[in-house]
Amino acid sequence: MSIEWFLESDSGEKAGPVGNDEAKAFIERYPESYAWRAGFSDWKPVAQVTELTGSQDSLGALTSAPPSRLTEGRTNKADEIDYEIFGEDIQYVEIELDPEESAISEAGAMMYKDVSIVMDTVFGDSSGSKEDTGGFFDKLVGAGKRLVTGESLFTTVFTHKGEDKARVAFAAPYPGRIIPVDLSQMGGTLICQKDCFLCAAKGVSIGIYFQKKILTGLFGGEGFIMQKLEGDGMAFIHAGGMLKEISLEEGKKLHLDTGCLVAMEPRVKFDIEQAGGIKTAFFGGEGFFFANLQGPGKVWVQSLPFSRLAGRMLSAAPQYGGSDKGEGSAFGMIGDMVMGDRFN
Repeated sequence: MSIEWFLESDSGEKAGPVGNDEAKAFIERYPESYAWRAGFSDWKPVAQVTELTGSQDSLGALTSAPPSRLTEGRTNKADEIDYEIFGEDIQYVEIELDPEESAISEAGAMMYKDVSIVMDTVFGDSSGSKEDTGGFFDKLVGAGKRLVTGESLFTTVFTHKGEDKARVAFAAPYPGRIIPVDLSQMGGTLICQKDCFLCAAKGVSIGIYFQKKILTGLFGGEGFIMQKLEGDGMAFIHAGGMLKEISLEEGKKLHLDTGCLVAMEPRVKFDIEQAGGIKTAFFGGEGFFFANLQGPGKVWVQSLPFSRLAGRMLSAAPQYGGSDKGEGSAFGMIGDMVMGDRFN
């Protein structure tokens, strides 16, 4: 009986069960994809499957469903955690850990923790990936990827070393919304802006995603490099202002301000499009380009990007040419004069 294959690309395209001919045709279109068949313990990069790249042929038909590809390249699955999000405008997420379970976060994100939770700083993301558990060079590559996405070289790991359950909380860095994402329901991968990662279950890998199109990288708002979260556990990212989740159907397009994109599924196509004519681009206030997103897939949109918030605050600062609007009465000016602020 012929072999039946399951295939999947990093961009989300899938095929299976298919025969050898269909599998080879899929690989021609997506050479960086992964394959699974009966007899494999896990998904493999197609470059390592000699039956599809060479002449070898063995084993029988598929007798069961393939395992999840979400842990490919990692030695362990992500910890299963419970959580609750508190607050409205400035939120925090509280994560509940069982004994020996762990959560990871960026440095400085912790709000509080139970005393039985031990905090440790590690070089890497503690995901169990090759770049995290390999030799010094592998760890250096993994840390370098985190550095170019705007994150720290180090990750803080919080592990419950006591009995029963314990809790640790992580706070958002500025007003907005915390988005819980189950990566197992996202195909194992989420593409997001460089500085939106807050925390995750231990086992989630934090990597980089390169924009392949030059113009998209130059004018797409997030540059050539975005952040890629991989794994099968819960991850938490932060959006500024209000949040909107949009599900795009096959072929449906959406124009978006380039700074308002928070995250997207990898199968969503991301490109740029000129924002009208020259007059509109110069005087319309929206810049020269829109982000052009095409489905299928989900995208998350924020109403207040941090760059926009920081720009408004900086432009209003007196030392940078801004003006003090006061409190709307003469007493505001008098108070400033008494305190000396009016002359700084």
